[in-house]
Amino acid sequence: MKNIIIILFAGLLIGSCSKEETAKEEIGTVSGNQVSLTDLQIKNAGIETQILNNLDIANKIILTGQIDVPPQGMASVSAPSGGYVRVSRFMPGNFVKKGQTLAMLENPELVQLQQDYLLAKSNLKYANQDYSRQKDLNENKASSDKVTQKAYNEAQNQNIMMKSTAQKLSSVGINPNTLNANNIRRSFAVSSPISGYISSVNVNIGQYVSPMEKMFEIVNTSDIHLALKVFEKDLSKISVGQKVFAYTNQNPKKKYEARIFLLGKDFSADRSVLVHCHFVDQDATLIPGTFMNAEIEADSEIGFVIPDDAIVTWEEKQYIFEETKPKTFKMFPVEIGNSENGFTELLNFKEENKTKKFVTKGAYQLLMALKNEEE
Repeated sequence: MKNIIIILFAGLLIGSCSKEETAKEEIGTVSGNQVSLTDLQIKNAGIETQILNNLDIANKIILTGQIDVPPQGMASVSAPSGGYVRVSRFMPGNFVKKGQTLAMLENPELVQLQQDYLLAKSNLKYANQDYSRQKDLNENKASSDKVTQKAYNEAQNQNIMMKSTAQKLSSVGINPNTLNANNIRRSFAVSSPISGYISSVNVNIGQYVSPMEKMFEIVNTSDIHLALKVFEKDLSKISVGQKVFAYTNQNPKKKYEARIFLLGKDFSADRSVLVHCHFVDQDATLIPGTFMNAEIEADSEIGFVIPDDAIVTWEEKQYIFEETKPKTFKMFPVEIGNSENGFTELLNFKEENKTKKFVTKGAYQLLMALKNEEE
């Protein structure tokens, strides 16, 4: 009986030692920023290593901006003369054509202006006749030079009065050439200077508006463009004709292709310059003022690259894993550059590292194994 117990105890010791060795085999070892794994762990984590290659990768610049329209595509409409709003026909979002009546205003002083024009026109006719008569008399020594000069001045004054009043009438849409005593009116129209969509209406029926007040704002969306902010450090990489891909924060997967057509010539307070881009295909859903992000591919460069998934971030810094010896991996700090087609450029990557092997798959699993063990 005693011999049987000794044999069973020895068996338990052997089994216990075997489990501890297996557990040790499955855990691996961690030392600082270096982790050593077993063959089984490497297989389960899908870790792969290789020497990094040189690739031609585009220098991608990320910019921000917004949809804009040129000055000729925007209009603020004011009344040429003060008046009370009697008719206002449109709401924000309505489309109007150039010359279309937006509102009708009424001003009793307009009647006086028309009266002044007609009286000046009538007085001018009489003044011209009087001057012609005085001129003939003066030539025959039947009238003094003073009387003739006075008649000339009166004709000139009436001509000035008539023409200046005619300009005022034209500004409110009244044709002075067709004006007569039978068609004097007290209302005038405010018309649209451009075709486009009304973006704001600032009047209501019965309101008195002065020439200083903005009644309507109109935007012509047929010539929208993208205005991007480019900082000084990237300006040398930008040129007219470059391809741009823009997208909104709401739908980053939908890209709008554009071309740069104009570069700003002065810096703003934050040392940036506006760059203007025309869209290749106009999209009616893009509204002026919409904020957008954009990518510009500048001159490509050859450099060392690594798959995007091989880069991990820890405490706001980027790392890749170097295989220092078989089954042992160490965190390797890097500075990353541009990304394209699943690869990211490594900046300041020394030539002495080009013969070393680095992890291209399974980097995140290595980070977890390393940092979880430290905790």
